[in-house]
Amino acid sequence: MQRFTDQKYLTQDQYKDASNLDARIAIHQKFSTNPQGWFNWIFDMLIKLPAESKILELGCGSAEMWKECASRIPAGWIITLTDLSDGMLDAAWRNLVPLGRNFKFEQMDAQSIPYGDKIFDAVIANHMLYHVPDREKALAEIRRVLKDDGHLIATTVGKTHMQEMYRFLNHVNINARPGMFSNRFTLENGLEQLQKVFSQVRKSQYIDNLHVTEIDPLIAYIRSSIGSTDLSEEKLGELKKELTAVLEKEGKILITKDSGLFEALK
Repeated sequence: MQRFTDQKYLTQDQYKDASNLDARIAIHQKFSTNPQGWFNWIFDMLIKLPAESKILELGCGSAEMWKECASRIPAGWIITLTDLSDGMLDAAWRNLVPLGRNFKFEQMDAQSIPYGDKIFDAVIANHMLYHVPDREKALAEIRRVLKDDGHLIATTVGKTHMQEMYRFLNHVNINARPGMFSNRFTLENGLEQLQKVFSQVRKSQYIDNLHVTEIDPLIAYIRSSIGSTDLSEEKLGELKKELTAVLEKEGKILITKDSGLFEALK
């Protein structure tokens, strides 16, 4: 099974806690060229919802969006945050408990949502549908729990997203193999998948890149993406020297971003 959809690997290794995800979020927060910010951009879509809305997030991770956009959350929203990983839910709870809001946290598999029909005004799937083994089943479940006028906000990436970073990862991975980072729900193919389930689907692109001006966050990102048994420390050291030379010469390391979202209406 591909690691992108291997639930055992995802919950017991890659996302057993928030450390790997935090390292990857950090590089975007520090070096993105779009001043709006990814989470605020997503929230601009959500804020169109009624003041009294029930919202379900699948694969909430560490709930960084809700933490960053806390002042924008309408008082009348009822928000349920879920993740397959208990470790990620613990991180989400720790991030949000200081806000004093009544968030609900649940361990949940998107392929089997334990709620009745037509419960939620919106479902959010932020960079997570490509992790779901049976995506058709998950999308059917999402549609089922949405109200008749409900919205799905599903974010993902395009085929050129962080292509430079994937070259770095393949260089230092001693067990690199073709297709190991292949994504089965992208900006290129997601529209067709969603149109099979939802009446209307609209794609929006987020314009951004990374101008990395420090080496350590870049190395932290690489370490977060490759397990210690697959990482060549020798090759990582070589790569660090090469990137340091680029940084000294150019003043920044460019990493291309290609991300966006689909808004689907039931």
